[in-house]
Amino acid sequence: MNFAQKFDTIIVGAGPCGSTTGALLAEKNHNVVIVEKEQFPRYHVGESLMPFCYFPLQRLKLIDTLMESKNPRKYCVQFVKENGEGSQPFYFFQHFDHPSSTTWQIERSEFDEMIMNRAIDNGAKVLQSTKATDLIKKNDKVIGIKVESQEFGEQSLFGNCVVDASGRDCFASLKNRWMERDPKLKKIALWTYYENAKRDPGLNEGATTIAYLPNKGWFWYIPLKNNKVSVGIVAESNYLFNGTTRDHAEIFDREIKNNAWIQDHLKNAKQIGEYRVTGEYSYRNRHSAENGLVLGGDAFGFLDPVFSSGVFLALKSGSLLADEIDSILCSSKNFSSSSFQKYSDQMNNSIEIMRKIVYAFYDENFSFADVVKQNEKLRGLLTDCLIGNVDDKDFTELFDSMKKYADLPEPIKHGNPKNDVSLGELLAMRGKPFKDWKEERKYLQEKWGKQGQQIDTKKGVNSEYSADTPQK
Repeated sequence: MNFAQKFDTIIVGAGPCGSTTGALLAEKNHNVVIVEKEQFPRYHVGESLMPFCYFPLQRLKLIDTLMESKNPRKYCVQFVKENGEGSQPFYFFQHFDHPSSTTWQIERSEFDEMIMNRAIDNGAKVLQSTKATDLIKKNDKVIGIKVESQEFGEQSLFGNCVVDASGRDCFASLKNRWMERDPKLKKIALWTYYENAKRDPGLNEGATTIAYLPNKGWFWYIPLKNNKVSVGIVAESNYLFNGTTRDHAEIFDREIKNNAWIQDHLKNAKQIGEYRVTGEYSYRNRHSAENGLVLGGDAFGFLDPVFSSGVFLALKSGSLLADEIDSILCSSKNFSSSSFQKYSDQMNNSIEIMRKIVYAFYDENFSFADVVKQNEKLRGLLTDCLIGNVDDKDFTELFDSMKKYADLPEPIKHGNPKNDVSLGELLAMRGKPFKDWKEERKYLQEKWGKQGQQIDTKKGVNSEYSADTPQK
């Protein structure tokens, strides 16, 4: 490996976003390197694919591979009350007559390696067991990364563009202190696996089931191949760890009894492997890009997993990034932060639509059944959200109806490329780039010190307005 060469693109992370970006760029003969801290295959949670994963996977030429696999086909999503009463399943093919209406339940160790291997086949270089440790910057631009490799030791990689697809590690955003957590979506996930668990008959055999728990907690139930089922709980921390016990197995057994459907489906099953726990804290990073750097997948933002949007957003992000980066590489443009504005708008729009659905799901007064009963036409718009068909769609009617039952969030204003303009330009805009005065003050202090300067927005000096003077 020649570490002295300059790559077209450096990608941190070989998960679905990173490997998709790498595969599609390498297919167009760009010089790409992917650094991955783990050695594949490796474990990862998130085994359920949304239908609109189909389109990035089609570009990767992996649909036939999945069709020929033994992974269960997923035709629908169903919701189950605590008493075991199930909703009418949302069958994807009834709404969208397209091959994408058949999707899969697949272990991520298999799925992620499949995409990484496609990147390698297309010509991307992949360094496994190699951890990105720092960003390399010059003249306010990211020009590379430092890595620690099991095989090559400490090295520096240089490129025209760095893509952070490091997942929830959020390599670049943590370095830059860009992390912004969602104020309401703060859950805990506890999960494990079972053998010989019950599967529903017919088309529902591979269904994702969301089974309700008290206080708006819920189980996921995802059938996998080889007689294995992924079962997890997502709930508030003070609900799961309520003081009665901190033993994961005891908590799980306690909650199984709180949903009749789950209890029935696991009564003859055998729990296998370990219990795992993580904070499912949703976030959107303050910035999506800076000069020479762009974020993708979970490194861009993470949304509560209730509708299995994570892999879909990662694949979509990777596909969009590949197109944007290819366009820049084939032009005379440079990798300025603003060159990723269109990409950021597309990702923020998709996340915001799904975020509204997630907020509604957790609202005590909300039920999807109530919305659909009010207007059957809304079932189609709701199903669009569940399958990932969110581009160029008007969801105003759906969200107006949902507002009658739930408090829906206002769009998050951050998550755009970092825009470094002069202090004079900032003052001329009178704070408009910022969400509030605290964010503006923080920016000014970081850039010009706590005392600030008196700036004339026209001449640059000696104005009556200063960074410490309140605006009128």
